[in-house]
Formats: sequence, structure tokens, C-alpha cells
Amino acid sequence: MSEEVKDQVVETPAEAAPAATDTPTAQGPDLNISDLLAVKNIIEVATSRGAFKAAELEAVGKSFNKLNSFLEAVSKKEA
Repeated sequence: MSEEVKDQVVETPAEAAPAATDTPTAQGPDLNISDLLAVKNIIEVATSRGAFKAAELEAVGKSFNKLNSFLEAVSKKEA
């Protein structure tokens, strides 16, 4: 990318932003166990490829362990 493109900030005018809806049927993003398993696999691959700096590894490891514990608990409940 060129420097001029990297430094540009795109601002959205207030009138162009989507209007908030007050309908109770609006649902949040769909996130399920298979999505979390994919995130776990992504962390494993990124770590094995050296995508994280040494100073970041503690946070990555803690997050991975927490996610892994959650997934193990869920799989035990489903079994």
C-alpha cells in the first residue's frame, strides 16, 4: 500500500449511518461452538507460525486456555 492510502481516514456522515431500529426481533451476531473451535485452531496455527511476539504470548496463552476450558466443558455437557 502506498503511504497516502494508509494514512487516509474515512469518515461517515451521521446521516449516512444506518438508523437504529427499535424492533425486538433484531438479533445479535450468530456465534456458535464451531466458530469457537475455529478460533482455537486459528490461534494454534498462528502460534506455530510465529505470528505473535514474545511479549504477547502470555495473553495469547491465557486466552487460548480459557477458550479451551470452555470448549471442553461444553463438549462434556453435550456428551
